Amino acid sequence: MKKSWYFLLVFFVLLSFISFKTAWSATPPNVLVVGQIAEPQSLDPHGVTAVNDFRILMNIYDGLVRYEDGSLEVEPALAESWTISDDGLEYVFQLRQGISFHDGSAFNAEAVVFNFQRMLDEDHPYHHTGPFPLSFYFSQVDSVEALDDYSVKFTLSEPFAPLLSNLAYPTGLIVSPAAVKEHQEDFGRHPSGTGPFRFEEWRANTRVVLVRNSDYWDGVPSLEAVVFRPITDANTRVAEMLSGGIDLMVEVPPDNVGHFKADANYQVFEQAGPHLWFLILNMKEGPFKDQRVRQAVNYAIDKESLVRDVLQGTAAVAAGPTPPAFAWAYNDALEPYPYDPDKARALLAEAGAEGAQLTFYVTEGGSGMLDPLSMGAAIQADLAEVGLRVSIETYEWNTFLGRVNPGLEGKADMAQMAWMTNDPDTLPYLALRTEAWPEHGGFNSGYYSNPEVDELLARARQSTDQDERAELYRRMQEIVYEDAPWAFVANWKQNAVASSRVEGFRLQPSFFLLLHDVSKM
Repeated sequence: MKKSWYFLLVFFVLLSFISFKTAWSATPPNVLVVGQIAEPQSLDPHGVTAVNDFRILMNIYDGLVRYEDGSLEVEPALAESWTISDDGLEYVFQLRQGISFHDGSAFNAEAVVFNFQRMLDEDHPYHHTGPFPLSFYFSQVDSVEALDDYSVKFTLSEPFAPLLSNLAYPTGLIVSPAAVKEHQEDFGRHPSGTGPFRFEEWRANTRVVLVRNSDYWDGVPSLEAVVFRPITDANTRVAEMLSGGIDLMVEVPPDNVGHFKADANYQVFEQAGPHLWFLILNMKEGPFKDQRVRQAVNYAIDKESLVRDVLQGTAAVAAGPTPPAFAWAYNDALEPYPYDPDKARALLAEAGAEGAQLTFYVTEGGSGMLDPLSMGAAIQADLAEVGLRVSIETYEWNTFLGRVNPGLEGKADMAQMAWMTNDPDTLPYLALRTEAWPEHGGFNSGYYSNPEVDELLARARQSTDQDERAELYRRMQEIVYEDAPWAFVANWKQNAVASSRVEGFRLQPSFFLLLHDVSKM
């Protein structure tokens, strides 16, 4: 496809947005228009944390490895094979040859070295192009070196079981060194990878346009282009889906799932995955410093009602910090905190916290956040029933993250949060360790600290025996359940709806949006 046709295609898509009168004439054939829940923060995979952004990034870039279709098992990608030393400290990857980045520069071992040194080495000449909030996915990596043009060795400081899984995550995606050097801190607005689609345009609060990479090493994608439209209001996304302004929407509001299922013009997709929706409780100051108050909140929230009435059965009640999708590491002996307002009142009285005033951060919508406004209002009402006075502050998703991720101290007592993760290590390691407090670069925004949990998590990620890891994670779950640093609310079954014109689409347990095999009539 020639460059001039790209611009004609973008114009056609824009024109369709202005005048969609019939459901199936609004968007052009073989151009997929996706309704996203928010504007991306960046298109630099090393600089973002939200699945909303990942859904775009996974179509621009590749990693050394990737998750198998329909699985969280790892398979080759830019690396065609690898070997691991007996002590678990050296990984040598053999790279595919003849691949170029979208900007025409060569993919090779030096490009891989550049990517990881850029994140991990503070003295690297392009470290300033960060921040790199998830770089500690690779904190055990001591060095990365090119053995030859297409062989690269990772040397670790200690065995690290999640390494391959973390390399398949967006933080492990490989960016073009030449593009980083050219665009510096603005690289996130000028992305270049090796993936099935090339970046074409980003117009703020309107669209991100990707076009087919006809030289893609794993086969030319079917779609000519993909247009990602940020539509923050859920009702507006539904209206756009019904009118034909978009072809695919993720995170369908629970109230609308049944309608789409009943209409032959649409396809509804559902897929279980490792998801947790919870409330972060501020343990550094205020009433949640007391374990009894944190447990009281868990007893006070009618989670069965939330799942049944607000989420319309699209989720299950959560029992702890580890999603049941990680079956091998999940502690199924734990039962969710039951709805027991009397016990909640008794605990509050015992802690001297009756009538406590709480500030509650709620988002308008975001990655995996389900129906956050309705859920926030329902939780506020449940807590009022046990005498807690809750004041809600509502923020747009990216603004919300900017307030929550740096920590709740001095700002709020609790905040909604959702995580979709790739390994049982990820969420607790990034959000429950003492060393994951915000001032250390982590996401432990409620300042939870338990030395035994820290030790269990450290041991689990060093063990290469899955049975041993599982036992360590199960013990961690028991402690966190009792400490209650969070209110454990729901595990979501992700969903999406597409028009009947869309073919070859499926959801992934990773929550990524993979569009290489998708086509549209």
